[in-house]
Amino acid sequence: MLHRLKKLLQAPDAAVALSAPPTPERPNEAAEASVPVGLVDMSLSGWFRNDTGELIEGFPIGADDSVLDIGCGDGGFTLFAGRQRAEIFVADINQSSVDTAVARVRETAARAVHPLVTDANPIPLEDGRVNRVIAMEVLEHVEDPARFLAELVRVARPGSLFLLTVPDAFGEKAQQGIAPDSYFQQPNHIHIFERERFETLVREAGLEVERRTTYGFYRTLWWFFYWASGQPTLSPPWHPLLEQWDRTWSTLLSLPQGEKVKAALDEVMPKSQVIIARKP
Repeated sequence: MLHRLKKLLQAPDAAVALSAPPTPERPNEAAEASVPVGLVDMSLSGWFRNDTGELIEGFPIGADDSVLDIGCGDGGFTLFAGRQRAEIFVADINQSSVDTAVARVRETAARAVHPLVTDANPIPLEDGRVNRVIAMEVLEHVEDPARFLAELVRVARPGSLFLLTVPDAFGEKAQQGIAPDSYFQQPNHIHIFERERFETLVREAGLEVERRTTYGFYRTLWWFFYWASGQPTLSPPWHPLLEQWDRTWSTLLSLPQGEKVKAALDEVMPKSQVIIARKP
């Protein structure tokens, strides 16, 4: 595992890509590699595969690809595409997020970086402009998910791959009554997607589903502990409860059965659902 974790040091910065805290030092492989436990957890779920050029297993990005990262935030995931030398359209409704993401991606080997400040209604791109579309944790925020997906399909050429994720319904429902009311109000999470509804939405957009998976039990519990701790911001110093949870999860992953336990919990109570789909 240590060899794989060292490769992750080339992956997007964990504090931005995962909206997660840095992990305290601890006496195991993750500490040796100086990789935050959240990033280790994602790697074990198939993310940031530098050896194959896959952002997640089944979603390769290469130098010839044109990538639209819609709802890019600060560009944590976009950085991976930049390191694969792709052409990238960095898109978000927030100007400051786009500015930050563009500045970060321009430090990579991306062959071109194009900023787009847009609410995706419509996306300011011509039909069939890109062949990779990333929409990570975006659909739950938009008023009309079907219309939003239709725009993504429009700007993608035939054969394009789509990487789509949404929060899993189990964790979202469990947070109701724990998270602040604003968490489930605009501009935050205004939709909760059961797994069948998510797949149906993607298929009704005219896409062919190639892979479905879930991941992120670690992150689900992290958020519960975040709300419980009263942590005031998504930045350090971190409440001791969050630090303790990182240490506990890191210890679990270091055990012989740790990855099997993680896989089981990722299925039962994941943070996110993932669909990889293709435009015919």
